[in-house]
Amino acid sequence: MTGLAPASEIVGWLLALLAVFGTTVSVAGAAAVHQFATRRRYPARQCPAVTVLKPLCGNEPRLDEALASICEQTYPAPVQIVFGVQDPADPALLAVHRLQARFPDRDIAVATGAQAHGPNRKICNLINMLPLARHDVLVFSDSDLHVAPDYVERLVAALEVPGTGLATTVCTGLPTVRGLAARLGATHISHSFLPAVLLSRVLGRQDCLGTTMALRRDTLAEIGGLHALVRHLADDNVLSQRVRRLGLQVQLADTVPATGIPNASPRALWQHELRWARTIRALQPLGFAASVLQFPLFWAAAAVALTGGASWSIGLFALAWAVRAAAALGINRMLRHGCAPQVAAPLWLLPLRDILSVAEVVASFLGGSVVWRGHTLVADNGREVAPHGDAYAAMAAEPASAAF
Repeated sequence: MTGLAPASEIVGWLLALLAVFGTTVSVAGAAAVHQFATRRRYPARQCPAVTVLKPLCGNEPRLDEALASICEQTYPAPVQIVFGVQDPADPALLAVHRLQARFPDRDIAVATGAQAHGPNRKICNLINMLPLARHDVLVFSDSDLHVAPDYVERLVAALEVPGTGLATTVCTGLPTVRGLAARLGATHISHSFLPAVLLSRVLGRQDCLGTTMALRRDTLAEIGGLHALVRHLADDNVLSQRVRRLGLQVQLADTVPATGIPNASPRALWQHELRWARTIRALQPLGFAASVLQFPLFWAAAAVALTGGASWSIGLFALAWAVRAAAALGINRMLRHGCAPQVAAPLWLLPLRDILSVAEVVASFLGGSVVWRGHTLVADNGREVAPHGDAYAAMAAEPASAAF
């Protein structure tokens, strides 16, 4: 009589199935990137004047390079650039002054204001900057974003699609410091997050990515202005939900900037990515828990460990690694034209990257607080007001100022 298979063997085969599923998701994600990269690009029919708002905080690595890329736009109509800081002594202002000297013909304004309108300091900064914006097409763009020369034009073209109220972009990861941590962070953005976002759009989702948010001034007014976002950590999610309630769509622009990854240590990377993880988990707990299925090398490595290095599990691990590597190389190749700088896919880091990603998903369910630029916040679900204490009330009483 044949005995039942040991429990460890059964679990090993279940882990193998999860690894196979994850490799399938990797292939599907690469296919979604191919569909995005090869779709027809339409030029902007009209070119209204645009204001780009860049909130700043601190002297980030390669900040001059990132900010210069927004000054090098080839857009044929006027582009105003508004930089904003909350602290008049912020060292990022030195980079702005260098830009003003380098691009004397650019329309550049600078806002300084410490007034706190809510716990989300990025949105507080944007609220203080908005009075300086002179044009009706507004682009909220992160300070660490390295953009292509046609970035503004591609956003305007996306906003011109009938029924569109909000335009956004995916992005790749760009290490802005040397070291293992920054490369791990960059490959997560480029080879896991980016294909996952594009695959979700194929399946019907219309998420907004907070690195770039472009809309018309009247649309912003209809959704309640920036004050409607300031009490939420996931301001991009709240903005997209409010725009869609107006019956408008969230369009993905045909451009792929690179977002800087400045994390010089594993601890800094963990803290940075845990903020993202807890923010997404607060919004979509079930979907985020299921996202662990997209990391095949974690499940294949677990199968190797559980089966004591059985030959079939080692073969499965090698196959999963090969598929992930091929997908990563394919993504880099498909996006090499018409987007911001990329770096080579660190294929040898992919197993560690998958293991770290699963660990972050698990850790996201073990707490709700996040650290964002030195300040502790609580991830909210996008519907309830994020809690704050007496310290916030004290900040709200501080005056604001602006300078040109």
